[in-house]
Amino acid sequence: MQKTDLSAYNNSPYHPGGSTLKRVLWYYVNVLIFKSSWFPFYGLKNALLRLFGSKVGTGVTIKPCVNIKYPWLLSIGNHVWIGENVWVDNLVMITIGNNVCISQGALLLTGSHSYKKTTFNLITGAITLEDGSWIGAQAIVNQGINVGSHAVLTSGSVATKNLASYGIYQGNPAVKVRQRVIE
Repeated sequence: MQKTDLSAYNNSPYHPGGSTLKRVLWYYVNVLIFKSSWFPFYGLKNALLRLFGSKVGTGVTIKPCVNIKYPWLLSIGNHVWIGENVWVDNLVMITIGNNVCISQGALLLTGSHSYKKTTFNLITGAITLEDGSWIGAQAIVNQGINVGSHAVLTSGSVATKNLASYGIYQGNPAVKVRQRVIE
């Protein structure tokens, strides 16, 4: 029976983009401004994201203590709310549509590892949150997931498969429990 051998792990095929200097500068901006609870100014946060290569729409609210891995791999639409303690772990592209709500403590995870390989290879997949979708508090969206228009992933739930438009999903793994009706 094979065993995991992390000494053979090789991450060299993965390249997040951006120069080493850009990644180091972002690290400090992220720690000092975005992950801090002392800096609530949304306009400056949005400007900094744009400066580092994000596409950011109008009316975007980024609450304190948000961790963003690589802003150049992030596109945010108009009137988006990103709650406290959200982790945007974007090793590859994350696209957030218009009028999307990402509640407190949610995780957007574009990477994982292959448990089938002895070398624990990195696997990645882009995430798309379509217009009007809502990711509940402490919910997890895994790599390669598309959250359809106006779909809801309820608090504490884990998306391991695509979520259909206007569906309400709950559990681990998340399953559709009903249709969303907006009045």
